[in-house]
Amino acid sequence: MTDDTSGVFSRRSFVKTTTLATAGLALPRTLSALSHGTSAEALRVGVIGCGGRGSGAVNDCLKAGGENVVLVAMGDLFPDRLERARTNLAKIASENPAFAKQFKVTPEMSFSGFDAYKKVLAADIDLVILATPPGFRPMHLAAAVAAGKHIFTEKPVAVDAAGIRSVIASAQAAKAKNLAVVAGTQRRHDPAYVDVMRRVHDGAIGELTGGQVYWNQGGLWNAARQAGWSDAEWQIRNWLYFTWLSGDHIVEQHIHNIDVANWAMRAHPVRAVGVGGRQWRTDGAYGHIFDHFAIDFEYPDGAHVMSMCRQIDGTANHVGERFTGTRGTTDGSSKITGAKSYTWAGEKKNPYVEEHVDLLASIKAGKPLNELQQVAESTLTAIMGREAAYTGQAIVWDDLLNAAQDLTPPTQGFGSLSVPPVPMPGTTKIARAWNG
Repeated sequence: MTDDTSGVFSRRSFVKTTTLATAGLALPRTLSALSHGTSAEALRVGVIGCGGRGSGAVNDCLKAGGENVVLVAMGDLFPDRLERARTNLAKIASENPAFAKQFKVTPEMSFSGFDAYKKVLAADIDLVILATPPGFRPMHLAAAVAAGKHIFTEKPVAVDAAGIRSVIASAQAAKAKNLAVVAGTQRRHDPAYVDVMRRVHDGAIGELTGGQVYWNQGGLWNAARQAGWSDAEWQIRNWLYFTWLSGDHIVEQHIHNIDVANWAMRAHPVRAVGVGGRQWRTDGAYGHIFDHFAIDFEYPDGAHVMSMCRQIDGTANHVGERFTGTRGTTDGSSKITGAKSYTWAGEKKNPYVEEHVDLLASIKAGKPLNELQQVAESTLTAIMGREAAYTGQAIVWDDLLNAAQDLTPPTQGFGSLSVPPVPMPGTTKIARAWNG
């Protein structure tokens, strides 16, 4: 690991200076080889964040691009996680000649430490995959745009209001620099969802009056604290369970379904009220987040969408969406029932790969996709739901967007770091700072 621990929790000051400077920095280089469909000069990719999702996104990107895409740089905060990912990818390359042509990461292009993201972005890459815990995403997005890189970013893209404002600024800067930015809300790239949603927007179920979105499942992984881990290292390795890192599971996971609601409604909600709590994961090993939420989102035209998510073992599982209109209903993904009933019967494709297919195609065509504004809005929708449950109060979109909310811890590096108290509805206020 490098000794550079500066800036790990100072993302706000970095973002402020970076976003102001983006217009005058590097522009994406012209990818003539991609434009002509040859492999003479492949698109060069780097990844920041080498956990399961980062490694998965790398595989999906390489599969989508074929010989026109090569992975040349990797970075992660933790040396052990970097080495594990690199070893696993090297093993795949040793067994798959086609993949071996795409995996070009040398030890010299493998970076760890708090400054690893800077080194990946300084490398000779065209596209960067951002897959660290979400709390770091605004900083990494701003840096990637400043460096003139096309971007695939995992969702969510922030955990607080200050982060959302930074991401919106990055979206505007990326557009000005003609950079492609595609987000890991893969339902937007699933052919079935795309087809059904187009029909809904064309009036297949009439005027939308409301809906329900769900992500109910059992518990997820937990990283037991190891001897020698500081407070900060344990929290980052166990990032799911700390709001400053994950945003809580309504933001980190349920954003998928919330994004579909915004897509169906063609708007973001203006108000949210909700409930939530921590009944099953009560041990301190699970940080301070909730294990269930239920939120009522009100949209500009008066329609309401009920959002429910839960991570509790032994309970009924359900992941999906349902929307009601004046002339029918839809699950958003395959069926329409009503005046214009329809069942999608097209070719099933892997949406995790298709999002990269669409990203690469947009770069090749010189018409880069930019999904950053829409995923920022879906992320803030999820944050609005979280704050409604945490506080027990009605949360208004504009108030939250402009709130002085910055969950960045004050601690630098791998030092001591307290765990904020579990939110208590009726008492908890919208957090302005770490323990505010």
